[in-house]
Amino acid sequence: MSPTATEQYIDVLTGLKPGALGLLRTHASRRPDESVDAFDLFTGLWWPVRKKNPRAPRREVAWLIAKVYAFCPVPHSGGETLASQLRWCQPGQEEARKRFQQKFDQMLLLPLDHMESALRWALALIASSRRKLDWVRLTDDLSIWERECTRLRWAQEFLGKGKGGSHAY
Repeated sequence: MSPTATEQYIDVLTGLKPGALGLLRTHASRRPDESVDAFDLFTGLWWPVRKKNPRAPRREVAWLIAKVYAFCPVPHSGGETLASQLRWCQPGQEEARKRFQQKFDQMLLLPLDHMESALRWALALIASSRRKLDWVRLTDDLSIWERECTRLRWAQEFLGKGKGGSHAY
C-alpha cells in the first residue's frame, strides 16, 4: 500500500535538516510569500507532493504544520493524537488543571488561521512530557478543521472517550 499524500508530506518535513527548520521557525506567524527563502523552502517541501497527488494537504495547512513542526519537532508516532496526548499533560493541581482545560476548550473554538500559537502551546507541553505525536493525523484533522465533527472528536479524545480509557473533567 503506497503512502498517502499527507504521509509523504510528513516524511519530507520530518527529514529536514536543522538549518531548514531554523528558517521555518524564523517565519512563525507569517505567510510563506513574505520571504523568498521561506517561499522557496516551503515550495520545495509541498509542491512535489501536491504535484503527484491533488489530495495533498491544502497549502495553508501544510504551511502551518511546517512552522509548528519546526518550532517543536515532536517525534512522529501513529495513533498518538494531539488531544489524547494533551490529556496526559494536564497538571495535577485542581486550579491549574481547570485553566489547562479551559485553554484546550478555547483552542477547539479557534479558526484555522488562528491556531498557530495554540498548537505551539500544545506541542511544547507534549514535548516536555516526552510524548510523541501523529503528525499525519494532525495534518489531516486540520485539513477539515472547519467540520464540527473534527472538534468534537478532539474533545472526546481529550476526555478519554475516543480512544483508550475514560477520563472526565
